[in-house]
Amino acid sequence: MRQHAAGTIIARTQRRAPVMSSTRIDEAEAIVPLSGRRAIPGTSIFDGAAALRGYALNAMCYSFNDPANRAAFKADEAGYCARFGLTREQRQAVAGRDVLQLIAAGGNIYYLAKLAGIFGLSVQEIGAQQTGMTVEAFKARLAALAEER
Repeated sequence: MRQHAAGTIIARTQRRAPVMSSTRIDEAEAIVPLSGRRAIPGTSIFDGAAALRGYALNAMCYSFNDPANRAAFKADEAGYCARFGLTREQRQAVAGRDVLQLIAAGGNIYYLAKLAGIFGLSVQEIGAQQTGMTVEAFKARLAALAEER
């Protein structure tokens, strides 16, 4: 609980994110047609459909702004994911520490950064996942690019 400036006590509640049904997700993808969009190979586009698909995942990641929620996740990952209604694909990506799969499952990289921090993933480790390189190869590439400048 925290005290509001006017003296009113405000209780911090832990809300459960609404679960998106597959019907709602299909409807969202129908509303946002993919035709006419430029495809970028190997890139997941974060659009309205992805936002709806990833709503529960992103809500869970947003909850990690509170240290108590980060501790609760660490204590019981599966239970915490279930509380937010993550899909099987999202739960598997969380368990596998697979940032690319989390993005493909509707995760927004800005929210996922909290989760990556809990996983102990460095920016270089995430970059390596995104490029399909080993961490060592990714770091070497960054160093080589820096020397070219």
